[in-house]
Amino acid sequence: MSDTLSLFRTFVRVVEAGSFTAVAEEMNTSQPTISRQVAALEDHLGCLLLQRTTRALVLTDDGRTFYEAALTALDAATQAESAVGRLRGHATGRLRLAVPGVFGRLHVIPRLPAFLERHPEIEVDLVMHDRFTDLIEEGIDLALRVGPVKDSGLVARTVGVSRRSVLAAPSYLERYGAPAHPSDLQAHRCIMYSGLAAGRVWGFEGPEGHLDVPISGQFSVDNTEGVRAAVLEGMGIGYVPIWHFVDNEIESGRLALLLSDYEATPLPISAVYPSRRYLAPKVRAAIDYFAAEFRADPKLSPAAR
Repeated sequence: MSDTLSLFRTFVRVVEAGSFTAVAEEMNTSQPTISRQVAALEDHLGCLLLQRTTRALVLTDDGRTFYEAALTALDAATQAESAVGRLRGHATGRLRLAVPGVFGRLHVIPRLPAFLERHPEIEVDLVMHDRFTDLIEEGIDLALRVGPVKDSGLVARTVGVSRRSVLAAPSYLERYGAPAHPSDLQAHRCIMYSGLAAGRVWGFEGPEGHLDVPISGQFSVDNTEGVRAAVLEGMGIGYVPIWHFVDNEIESGRLALLLSDYEATPLPISAVYPSRRYLAPKVRAAIDYFAAEFRADPKLSPAAR
């Protein structure tokens, strides 16, 4: 029965008023409608709740038992509705947040203390790994993802941009020289990121428009932090998100930026969640917080160039 609680309410009001007609007037409907609702409830329960006489309505034994139970059920429903109403617009509860491992370590965890201080009634359960998580199956409220979101069943809001740079350590450049054009990369030892399907093709935007350059090398790794470490060790040229470099590696000269006339194709950083309907305040609070934080960070901001 689609609206059992509504029938409960009608029955309780009939018992309290002692009249179908009085309840019909109260609910702005007809006496036969109220009578049919009580009869439908009796059919649903499989028992007689009220004895109808020409002078009065009398509760049966089943009716008295059910009346007390219905009052308890309606009171519980009212309390539940009130609890949700109090929480609507108020960020509270456990937030299960999924992030890529390196990005989480460098740019999410350092920002969590301020978020939790701002929202003391939120608990964060952080899930960190580089594979794409099935949000619904794994009970994820929100995911921060780097790269295109291809699942049309998810809602995605861009909160930042992952810009990639071509870099090498001075030790590598002293030995092999620096590429002057993206096509020169085909003659170099490149560090390949196997975590992306396009890991062996690097995309660029430059004076000639878009370029896709196939690359090769002796070393591949399934983690972007591994790419960063290999570049620092002089193992080859890397195509690395600039947000990896939080220790002044570029400014100090430990790494050199290459191909400055060509911009590596940027990737979106998205806040991804399962449904647009009834977005929980805790999820909205997290999205708004990280969007504002990333806007203020030149390494992550959509406005930075």
